[in-house]
Amino acid sequence: FWSSYGGVPPDARAERVERRRRRGRHAPRAGFAGISLQKLFAGRKVVLFALPGAFTGVCEKGHVPSFAKLVSDFEAKGVDEVACISINDPYCMNGWAKAMGTAGISFYADADESFTRAVSETRDCTADALGPGVRSNRYACVVEDGVVGACFVEAGPGDLTVSDGATLLEAL
Repeated sequence: FWSSYGGVPPDARAERVERRRRRGRHAPRAGFAGISLQKLFAGRKVVLFALPGAFTGVCEKGHVPSFAKLVSDFEAKGVDEVACISINDPYCMNGWAKAMGTAGISFYADADESFTRAVSETRDCTADALGPGVRSNRYACVVEDGVVGACFVEAGPGDLTVSDGATLLEAL
């Protein structure tokens, strides 16, 4: 598993869902900016939490709020960015980010599942009523200058016992 202490996340791309105005013929499609996740982590301290899907119960009512209320505490510990990633398309993640109304969290869409597959955190959620199809396990970690530090992975998609914001903040 990539998140063992000292591990380095593999490179993959994700779409940051903050809409950007399109300019010129080389503008990102539909205004979403793709980013290499290794570039996101390089020279920075990033709190990354992953969840099975936007607009789902535990994700919306528990996981995201547990980080949103602690953004300033993470910043006080030297965190440059609090980032949420999920296997959803960027339109869905953008709509969800707006609906959540959170400040201080960046939302990333892993639409092609490349990051989630690269870190071996895929889960078939068909039986969990989150499918059909592949989703991400629920986890939270700190990546500092490209190296994984504390990381907590939940046993099931509906669990929120070790990957919440308070647990990760305490580990810092």
